Amino acid sequence: MKKIFIATGFLFFGMISFSQDMKKFNLYKPMENASEQISMAVKEAKKSGKHVLIQIGGNWCVWCARFNDFVTNDTSLDSIVNSNYVVYHLNYSKENYNADILKKYSFPQRFGFPVFLILNEKGDLIHTQTSWYLESGKGYDKEKVTAFFTDWGMKAFDESKYKEK
Repeated sequence: MKKIFIATGFLFFGMISFSQDMKKFNLYKPMENASEQISMAVKEAKKSGKHVLIQIGGNWCVWCARFNDFVTNDTSLDSIVNSNYVVYHLNYSKENYNADILKKYSFPQRFGFPVFLILNEKGDLIHTQTSWYLESGKGYDKEKVTAFFTDWGMKAFDESKYKEK
């Protein structure tokens, strides 16, 4: 009986912590015209000298919420993102799977969620990143996330950095 009580307690507290992660999470807009939003993000990226970072997931996805909180609540990560990317959150849910867009980008949902796309200033896909490689233990790893954002930012593609001396 004691074991059942303890197991029930763990389940109850696990559900509470899950619901806390999801309480204010509403980044994904299922009914939004995603193609139009991505086009606008590409135009903004070209104008501002940035790449486009597309985070694919849904308001149902606890790891999507955790990643967003991890990045936006860390000033150094938030700064890297804001200086290098125009960010768009692409919905994937029963309300709208955005199947045509995902087909265009070679079905990134095969990696699970969240999954990230990096588009250059022309709108071409230059990288697909599974979030699994950004994790450590039971959360995200700051060093790995920083490297991801830095390695795929516009500055990493600056030709002058690679000229032979």
